[in-house]
Amino acid sequence: MSSNYHWLYRGTTEIFPSQPSNNPDENLEARLSNIDRPLRVKLGIDPTGTDIHLGHSIPVRKLRAFQDAGHTAVLIIGDFTAQIGDPTGKSEVRKQLTAAEVEANAQTYLEQLRPIIDFDTPGRLEIRYNSEWLKDLDLTNILELLATMTVGQMLAKEGFAERYEKDQPIYLHEFMYPLMQGYDSVAVEADVELGGTDQKFNIAVGRDLQRYFKKRPQFGLLTPILIGTDGVQKMSKSLNNYVGLKEEALSMYSKLEKVPDDQIKTYFELLTNLPLDNLPENPRECQKLLALEVTSHYHGKEAAKQAQQSALSLISGQAKEAQAVPEYSLAEIEFPVKLFYLLNVSDLCASSGEGRRQIKNGAVRLDGKKMTDVNAEFTSKEELAGKTLQVGKKKFIRLTAD
Repeated sequence: MSSNYHWLYRGTTEIFPSQPSNNPDENLEARLSNIDRPLRVKLGIDPTGTDIHLGHSIPVRKLRAFQDAGHTAVLIIGDFTAQIGDPTGKSEVRKQLTAAEVEANAQTYLEQLRPIIDFDTPGRLEIRYNSEWLKDLDLTNILELLATMTVGQMLAKEGFAERYEKDQPIYLHEFMYPLMQGYDSVAVEADVELGGTDQKFNIAVGRDLQRYFKKRPQFGLLTPILIGTDGVQKMSKSLNNYVGLKEEALSMYSKLEKVPDDQIKTYFELLTNLPLDNLPENPRECQKLLALEVTSHYHGKEAAKQAQQSALSLISGQAKEAQAVPEYSLAEIEFPVKLFYLLNVSDLCASSGEGRRQIKNGAVRLDGKKMTDVNAEFTSKEELAGKTLQVGKKKFIRLTAD
């Protein structure tokens, strides 16, 4: 590995093709060293929801590394492909979105990416919407794209084979997704495409299509899939083991300072720029440094330090001293209200059933007092306003009357 390109390999799982060659079409370092212009580095995001979590940030951070090295980030908003939905890793067909839903989601995505990507340096960022070229493809163009792949190749893609074996529906429009993502690389003349390890198939299709259309084939650079805060499964909102980029500073800090010991170094490598050979030896100090560093990146140093102090206050039972606790308004709640229901609607628990279980397990506190009555009920806002409701050591809100 060349010392000039250390930034290229940090947090990188695979670069392909990876032949040890001086040919700039077969070796990315050779391409970087033997080109008289900035590389065009593509990252596509499909705005299928409203929230981005730290797992999504990893390829975006790599995109920033290329920007800092003088190259051009080509951020593709998949406003057209998002209406189909990437079938990668999905056991069922994804819900198709409207154009209005996709556009609204895209704006929230861009806002959340601002702490990571350089939006300001001239020549360092292109934001493109793939509807620019995909919406104008006619049937002749679409048939030409379809003719570049076989059904067998498509069924080899992760997710399709499993669904086919289980006799679950695979719709023809889903076969178009990797072809359209690949065509994005043709349209923007990408030199490099970034993505998680689950995107290798789609990125390889882009290389094949570039060859077909007589373009220089791109390199694929794959980044790891981040394990969630549970230390077991990949980070996912549906698994409730995620840290969202737009979470309140206190919530972000509190989740990160509980990252399992065996995941700490990986989190440092993928989510920070700190040297990995100079981390604290004490695991607890490592957790606190990680939480402070990542929270500072998204909220600023002062907010991160305040979150750290607030987290200490909450853990020590001094919840009223915590200044950065996110607030939840009781204005729309109908009283009387059950505690388990309040835990659900405030998103402290995923359901009322989980709320009951957390109360039974002794994990729920109201202003530091453990709540053990599963049927606890409150008759008015005044009983709750100003108090801190907490589940475990990571989740807490301050209840407000309005």
